[in-house]
Amino acid sequence: MRGMLRVAALCAVIALLAASPAFAHRSAAKLGSTVAVTEGAPSEFTIKVAPNVVKSGVITFKVTNKGKLSHDFKLCSSPAKGLTTSCAGRTTKMLSPGQSDTLRVTVVRKGSYEYLCTVPGHAAAGMRGLIKVT
Repeated sequence: MRGMLRVAALCAVIALLAASPAFAHRSAAKLGSTVAVTEGAPSEFTIKVAPNVVKSGVITFKVTNKGKLSHDFKLCSSPAKGLTTSCAGRTTKMLSPGQSDTLRVTVVRKGSYEYLCTVPGHAAAGMRGLIKVT
């Protein structure tokens, strides 16, 4: 009987902790960051990301092609030394106009990471930028 009371008391403490705002904040932080990515708007060869500063960990990029041409979205796997037109990294599928895709990556090193469209000529035309990981 005494053991059952201890278990019940422990469960009550865990329930209170789980309901506390401090615990909820830590849980949300573990889920990572979500970044909205818009390609092809306001002009065809642009990529907008919001926010452009995120915490290290799991980052989910929700990419939407609002342009008139096909685009993809690539996040380079190493901190940038400058803007390029190619790099190693993870890429979404090719998105036709109006399509969306999600790219999830885990970034553990702080720094600025380049993102770009890999369609030939698109990054050179301006479809690239940097996102800061803190």
